[in-house]
Amino acid sequence: MRTSDERYRTRARRERLLDTGVHDDELDPDFRTEILSSWRRCQLVGVVPTGEEAPYRPEFERPVRLLRAAGPVIDRLAEQLEDSPVSIVLADTDAQIIDRRAGGRSLVRVLDRARIAPGFVFAEEFTGTNGIGSALEAAKPFTVAGAEHFRENLQDFACIGSPVRHPMTGRVEGVLDVTCRVEEAHGAMKPLVLAAVREIESRMYAETTRRERMLLDRFVRANRRAGTAVVSLNEDVIMANTAASAILDLSDQATLWDWACRMLGSSDECTGEVQLAHDVVAQATAVRIGEKGEMAGVLVEMRPHTRTDGRSPIARRTPHRSRRRADHDGVVGRSVAANRLRSDVDAAVGTGRAVLVCGEPGVGKLHVATYLHRRRTDGEPATVLDAVLAEDDPAGWIARLRTLCSGGGPVVLRHLDRLVPELAERVESIVAAAVPGSVVATARTRGEATPAGRVLDHFPLSVTVPPLRYRVEDIADLAPPLLAAHSSRRPVPKLLPGTLRALGVHDWPGNVRELEAVLAAAVNRSAGSDIALEHLAPEYRSAGRRTGRTSLSRAERDVVLEALAETHGNKLAAAERLGIARSTLYRKMRVLGIDENHLPAPTSR
Repeated sequence: MRTSDERYRTRARRERLLDTGVHDDELDPDFRTEILSSWRRCQLVGVVPTGEEAPYRPEFERPVRLLRAAGPVIDRLAEQLEDSPVSIVLADTDAQIIDRRAGGRSLVRVLDRARIAPGFVFAEEFTGTNGIGSALEAAKPFTVAGAEHFRENLQDFACIGSPVRHPMTGRVEGVLDVTCRVEEAHGAMKPLVLAAVREIESRMYAETTRRERMLLDRFVRANRRAGTAVVSLNEDVIMANTAASAILDLSDQATLWDWACRMLGSSDECTGEVQLAHDVVAQATAVRIGEKGEMAGVLVEMRPHTRTDGRSPIARRTPHRSRRRADHDGVVGRSVAANRLRSDVDAAVGTGRAVLVCGEPGVGKLHVATYLHRRRTDGEPATVLDAVLAEDDPAGWIARLRTLCSGGGPVVLRHLDRLVPELAERVESIVAAAVPGSVVATARTRGEATPAGRVLDHFPLSVTVPPLRYRVEDIADLAPPLLAAHSSRRPVPKLLPGTLRALGVHDWPGNVRELEAVLAAAVNRSAGSDIALEHLAPEYRSAGRRTGRTSLSRAERDVVLEALAETHGNKLAAAERLGIARSTLYRKMRVLGIDENHLPAPTSR
């Protein structure tokens, strides 16, 4: 135990360090290396040492598996420590507190003032160095006492937190933390936490092996029927026979699980069509596995649709490397929106007319525009001219555009809707006289009464790239080339099924550009291993809790969006197509978070 003089000197040294900034090569006898590393992270993301607020989410998804395993352990600890001045805290993978047991009313009041209570988020990026968020960030047991806390309002506490890992997958499921006043800290706290974590993980293992035995039993029985692709799976485990392995991709575990949960609902068996990766479509039957109302997983039997020549889709699958290159160069995805985009591009390729590629920022308009040109020119690369840069050298930019449009090769006019008014008339005349099919432009939208808008009128054909929120099921197909672009390792890291599920429930306001930034950061965190949930930034691990969307509501949202897209945004026609009243459609749009101002845009032909 440090004396008051020692604590004063430590706090003074802390203030000097934070005032001058903690550097990578910083060493200080008063602070451990892991504390200094945590402080650097806090400074980089802008945590304020004098801040006291913490994000609060009164409504959040409770991690059932973690609570089921940890509940009895916490109950026993709370009973044993009833008269002790310590608090037992359980947090999920977002560092959000989901349970707290405090010994004594006085400690409860102190904890409440510091927001150490259920619903508050103690991720490092929000609340600085602490036993919960720092344990998640370091992925190991983490002790923080007194002045080691980055935030001043937490310096009265000592805490130790340890990640709880799933014993089969190795993924972090949450954090168990013990907190007390700093003057009441005891050396027995760490062994107490570590022993409790081992017991929670042991209970998790027993529960997992029981569910897996049920999965294995049903899989073995179903696999005896020859000629059928058989898969037994849940959110963590997948078992597949040879026929199933031939048609399944790593991303298909999340797709199959989501499809089965959506189709089953409250029934025990369902049959329908499921679209897998690489354009494989299968007729599938899903059967619930479990007992006493508890779902251990599903058994799925699939028969891929045959082609017109009678061969299975398996026969047309190309080697993995070729498939990745083709996907990267073209329009990837399995969603209705992606299929429609491919159809629109195919139609535009053969017209020989000027094409305008529209869409929100970050959707990949430039990728689609350059791909369209390559299709038209048998692989000849297009020159990209950014209209935003025309203002820097107007004469040179116009001269280059005139050369290209008069036969100098295919050109993509990027951000054409942002062209400065002074150049609009000259660009309009050049585009109007361009070699047919040589010009493709990108813009957010057309129809604005501006000089640049009049230039867009010279592009009679439009292709609209849908926002990522309308095609989240395509993330499984978009991720491989994005990961490959940011990883020098071979094989390229893959998204684990749990990671794919988390990304699939995010709204993606920044579209594919935002997805790429998230994956690039995850590649750095994973150090070459496959991308697990803990490798994502905390706000992307918690996307499902923020939107609160279930598989069923996401499916309903997709159906509504598809109807609106097919009817070009006409609410009455969409309601009739769905068989509901227009007032019901408006209500569903509000409930499902569909923005009337960002509906799928119609395609002009």
